[in-house]
Amino acid sequence: MDGQLTLSNLADLEGWDGHDHETSRDAFRLSCREMLEQGSGFKRLVRFGGSPSSWRSACLSAFEAGSARDYFERMFRAYRVHDGERPGGLFTGYYEPEVDGSRSRSDEFHVPVYRRPPDLVTFRDEDAARSGLAYGRLAAGAPAPYLTRREIEEGALAGQGLEIVWLRDWADAFFMQIQGSGRVRLAEGGTMRLSYAAKSGHAYTGIGGLLVQRGLVGEEAMSMQAIRAWMAANPEDARELMWENRSFVFFREIDLGDPERGALGAQHVQLTPRHSLAVDRSYWMLGTPVWLDTLAPLGKDNAMVPFRQLLIAQDTGSAIKGLARGDVYWGFGDRAAQIAGPMKSGGTMSVLLPHAVADELGLSK
Repeated sequence: MDGQLTLSNLADLEGWDGHDHETSRDAFRLSCREMLEQGSGFKRLVRFGGSPSSWRSACLSAFEAGSARDYFERMFRAYRVHDGERPGGLFTGYYEPEVDGSRSRSDEFHVPVYRRPPDLVTFRDEDAARSGLAYGRLAAGAPAPYLTRREIEEGALAGQGLEIVWLRDWADAFFMQIQGSGRVRLAEGGTMRLSYAAKSGHAYTGIGGLLVQRGLVGEEAMSMQAIRAWMAANPEDARELMWENRSFVFFREIDLGDPERGALGAQHVQLTPRHSLAVDRSYWMLGTPVWLDTLAPLGKDNAMVPFRQLLIAQDTGSAIKGLARGDVYWGFGDRAAQIAGPMKSGGTMSVLLPHAVADELGLSK
């Protein structure tokens, strides 16, 4: 299709022989349950998505016994992805923050995390096209922008009973929104799991790019850790900087079955550390296996080393746009944050499509 996908051989992928195919299949099985039972991803147009029937055989076979490697080699064809707008690809990382908080407001825990407000709506296609907004609120029956980050943080939603939990500082809340999920270690005891519920509809502005543009952090030194260090050293200016990202994310408290897996991704399945990937869902069906050959900060002192892995597309994000664009889910905690923060690498991406999907799309054998 327009030279964007070319057939390749799975056995020729560097690292394929020694890969942990079993964990990849376990993650894929989670996706298959969703595809077979709900299939929410099929409700929208996905360029290389296929139909529910074309995924059915591969998904049913995923639950059979036998070698996971043999399963992938038997049921899928690999296609190298060629992105004309980003030939070198772009692969980053994200994680699930762990922060301290409380169910009750106090002097120590005073930063609110909000659930979705009732007046935040998803606009109909015609309203979205007319206003340029996917989300917002209705004003006299017409689509209008929702509150900005600054307006919300200065109290526009206070007193409505929307607070789920209270955190210690604004930076914790900000980065939880960037990651789209989080674990809160409660002062009362136990851990609260938070998952993405909605976003305000304003365009996302990366504050790291603003720091680079203003010469406050060098481009080569830029990472999540660099941003947090600058914010800690400049707390008053940090609030103003965060407000320049007008986008705001709302959460919901969830009870997840497997504490070793992550929060729910866009496919509504728990993410698997190092085996789940956020992609541009306008191109790829959620549940698609993806082979990445890139670099990640996994070496000594976070040195960049080859990262070759079969991941499952189970999530998406506002900044994840393009054919050869992916965001690797690294898990939760400090080590995951250390890996995810500085990861920004080129590389190659190959998608694994079931034979029936490839045939339906008219791709070469």
